[in-house]
Order: sequence, then structure tokens, then C-alpha cells
Amino acid sequence: MRNVPVVAQGNRYVSGQNLREVDEFRGLDVEAANILPAGELVQRLNDVLAAAQRYLRQLPDDQMAQQLPRRPRSYRELTYHIFQITRAFLAVTREGELAYKSLVEASGDALVSFADIADHGESARLELLAWWEATGVDTNFGATVATYYGPQTLHEALERTTWHTAQHVRQLLFVLEGLNIAPDGPLTEADLAGLPLPREVWDG
Repeated sequence: MRNVPVVAQGNRYVSGQNLREVDEFRGLDVEAANILPAGELVQRLNDVLAAAQRYLRQLPDDQMAQQLPRRPRSYRELTYHIFQITRAFLAVTREGELAYKSLVEASGDALVSFADIADHGESARLELLAWWEATGVDTNFGATVATYYGPQTLHEALERTTWHTAQHVRQLLFVLEGLNIAPDGPLTEADLAGLPLPREVWDG
């Protein structure tokens, strides 16, 4: 293993990037068939990205350099990263590989306000929908793709893209709460149902 997180027991280990594999490693009963259908995942991802844009437009720009609790990441870096996750998935659909650098290599330094990041994120959301309409709906989601945390089916990569994004949007909601800002259309349990999200907001 060259990347964290890693879950290990004795000489056995598994990447902590895939929560289903972690559950299987721990001996829990996990069925791959429980993954939501691809079309449902795309719709959930679209809804979560749209929610992130709404919340970004509520954040005051003087908070861009503020650091998140428990990790050295600014609010600007978090919010830009939310949309990079979708861009990285779309790169997988074109290239068949998810490299770690695709999530972190672009910094978005040219975006100087949260509204700028929201506008930039809209292009990722629209590209996702265009991909689904053009080719995604007919894609073989059982195909294996290479990722920095091991081989995955494209379906698994889409699921991780969706819950990973949703987890960071949960963190964004926490940021709004800390600023005493009521979120514009908070995520509901229905929005997150069926996604293998970490229990705690700051996990992942």
C-alpha cells in the first residue's frame, strides 16, 4: 500500500478508500448487489453537486482561508475538491484509470470567491449529465478500471464518487452550521439513503 488510509490486521491489509472492501475485510456481510443502480447514483451525484453550489453561494468570502477541524485543509480547498471528484470520475470513463493526482493536481487558485468555485463546479455537473445522456446510460458498469486504491468496477468507482462527494458536502453543511447560516435546501436522509457513507462527518 502506497496511500492512506489503510486498514490492517496482522499481515493482512486493505485500502480504506473502499468502504465495502473494508466491511468485507472486517467479516461483515456485504453484497455488491446492494450498490444503487448507476442511473440512481448519477442522479444522487447531480443533486449533491447542486446542493454544494447552493451552499457555496451562502459562504462569506472572508472564510476562504479558514481551516477545517482535524485536517490541514482550507474551506476553499474543500469546496474546490468537491467538484474535482466528479471530474476525476469522468476522466476514468475516458481513460479507464483513476490516478490520485487527478484529485489533487489542480488547486483552483484562480478562483477567488466561493461564487467562482460554484460557477466552476457547474461545468463539472453539466459534464456529468452530458456524459450520462450521451454514453453513460449504455456504459458497461461491470468493466474493471484501475484506481490508486486497486482495481474496481466502474460501478464501484461511480458509487465512491457519489458518497465521497456527499461526505464532503456534509462537511460543508457543518461549516455553515458553525457560521450560524441556515443551509439553502439541506440534504435529507432520502438524498443519502443507500450510500455507504462514513458514520462521522469528519471521517473520509
